[in-house]
Amino acid sequence: MKKSKKQTNLENIILSKLSGKSASVVSLIFADKEIQALQDYTNIVSIKRLGFNDHGPVHMRKTALNALIMFDLLSKAGIKFNLEKEGLGSVEDSKIAVLTASLLHDIGMTASRDNHETISVILSLPIIDRILGKFYENDFGKKVILRSLIIEGIIGHMATQKIHSLEAGLVLIGDGCDMEKGRARIPTLLSQTPRVGDIHKYSSSSIQKVSISSGDKKPIKIVVEMTQSVGFYQIEEVLFPKILSSPVKPYIELYGEVKDEKKLRYL
Repeated sequence: MKKSKKQTNLENIILSKLSGKSASVVSLIFADKEIQALQDYTNIVSIKRLGFNDHGPVHMRKTALNALIMFDLLSKAGIKFNLEKEGLGSVEDSKIAVLTASLLHDIGMTASRDNHETISVILSLPIIDRILGKFYENDFGKKVILRSLIIEGIIGHMATQKIHSLEAGLVLIGDGCDMEKGRARIPTLLSQTPRVGDIHKYSSSSIQKVSISSGDKKPIKIVVEMTQSVGFYQIEEVLFPKILSSPVKPYIELYGEVKDEKKLRYL
């Protein structure tokens, strides 16, 4: 399937923030036909069959971009990621793990919404081995470690499984931060019939912008801007629980803000 303009724009933004091996790995992922087909089919299942919001190529790239922005903010603040802190790899290795997990985390939706994070791992394993094999063929030990770290990021993105690394924690929060109105627009247009779960659709539709920047007292500040207070549901039921269960939580400031009203601070 042909890439959308939004997908291509996100790819260009992500690549503009990368260099060296991480840029090469991500370029390979963006060009991979199997990954693209899985991501496209994810949206067929999510939107057309289940009536859910976007879980496909744009969402996975948005998750990757969110995680990358936070990754760079932590690096700038001098925070060491687990691979470096434990003497297992470099900052670039950690970045590769975060981006790879982000770009594969929802492909399990092609088979089922239930336990899709586990299915994503199953479908991702041969892909991960294929990608890492091209860049870590002379370092078998690091390849094995990175594979496990990527799996942790994928399996942990729903906050149903306990995760223990900063790398996986960024995938979890990067996923949760993709809640702007555009992500709910497609299923809203497809159906106007009331149904169970509509609160997610309408609360997401009220979210105008999620900004990630350097914090005032912590490395990362996340501000969720909305037009209506129903958007707080999206923060309190989706994003906030993910941050609470993420190892990145100590480094985050979180705010919710209805237009022309006072900001509410969560963290």
